[in-house]
Amino acid sequence: MNQEMGNLRPELGDFSSIIFLKAILTGVEEALGEKTAAIAMISAGRNQGKNLALDLNLVGNGAILSLEEITDKANQLLGKEGTRLCIIDKIELEGDVYKVYAKETFCSVGEAEGSSRNCTYTLGVIQGFLEALLKKRLQGKQTESVLRGGSYDVLEYSILA
Repeated sequence: MNQEMGNLRPELGDFSSIIFLKAILTGVEEALGEKTAAIAMISAGRNQGKNLALDLNLVGNGAILSLEEITDKANQLLGKEGTRLCIIDKIELEGDVYKVYAKETFCSVGEAEGSSRNCTYTLGVIQGFLEALLKKRLQGKQTESVLRGGSYDVLEYSILA
C-alpha cells in the first residue's frame, strides 16, 4: 500500500470484500496444499508488513519506538483506520519473544468454532512490520486462536538475529 499512490481505484476505492480475500486464501490452500500455502501466505505477509513500515517512513529514521508506540503504529496501519487486517490490543516482550494479541483477524473471520485455521497471512504481515521496526529477524508462530477458545489470536515472534 503505497501512500503516495492515492486511490488505486477511483470509483471502488482501495478496499475489497473480505469474502473474496478469504476465497483467495482457501483457493491457494486447495491448489498448493495447506503447508505450502502457509509458507506462501507468511512470506507474502512479511513482504507486505515490511513495505507498510517503509511507506510510513517508520524505518531508517533513527527513532526507537516503545512497544506501546509500535502497537499504535500497527493499529494505524492494520486496524480500522488502515487496511482493516486486524486489531492489535497489545504487544508484550517476554524474554526474547514478542507476543501480539490480535482480534478480528482476517484469517479467522467466518471460520467455524473449533476450526484448525491459523492466521498465516496476518502472522506474516505483523512479522514483517516488526522486523522492519525492530531491525531484527524474527520467527513467528500462532499460540492461541479465537477459533479454539482463546480470547485473542496470539502471535509469538522469537528473535533469531
